[in-house]
Amino acid sequence: MRKVITISRQFGAGGGELGRRTAKALGLPFYDKDLVLRTAMASSGLTPEQVQRWDERVPVTFGFTQSLFDFYNRPLSDKLWEAQVKAIREIADRESCVIVGRNADFILREFDHCLRVFVHADFEWRVERMSHMMPDTPPEKLRADIKSVDRARNAYCTRYTGRHYADATNYDLTLCTSRLGIDAALEQILQAAAHI
Repeated sequence: MRKVITISRQFGAGGGELGRRTAKALGLPFYDKDLVLRTAMASSGLTPEQVQRWDERVPVTFGFTQSLFDFYNRPLSDKLWEAQVKAIREIADRESCVIVGRNADFILREFDHCLRVFVHADFEWRVERMSHMMPDTPPEKLRADIKSVDRARNAYCTRYTGRHYADATNYDLTLCTSRLGIDAALEQILQAAAHI
């Protein structure tokens, strides 16, 4: 039976790493940023560059943005959402896999063979973790970037799903990596995955 594991995450909490390690441990394909390119291919009217520009973000000024598009066309972000939904559903219908981000938990909400995981961590732990990964970036810049990405992810989730992305009721399993650590969080995911 197919298994699909979706991992939503706060920026810097280790969701991407957990996704890669989960996929490796289970011998499954892993989809993260490469899903962006699949999404672009699923919608012939979008280039990979356009997709990357709108990735997990919501236009701030719809009035100005609307004027950039033909009257009969929808904003690019709506086209991107529909292309992303199509790509994620096609992947989940075809194979077992691990998908990080992209509101895959919501898109696959009717799938019985899906484990929906949310990874979060204390803010300063995330700052410290990211500072090890990006040692040349000043801590204050990291703090601002983490807040900005979290806001963008939440806005994107709310716009297209009507939900808050950090709401635990959206998920089967929530993990605090600043308390558990990455290794213990991975073990929890693998144990839960054995039951889907």
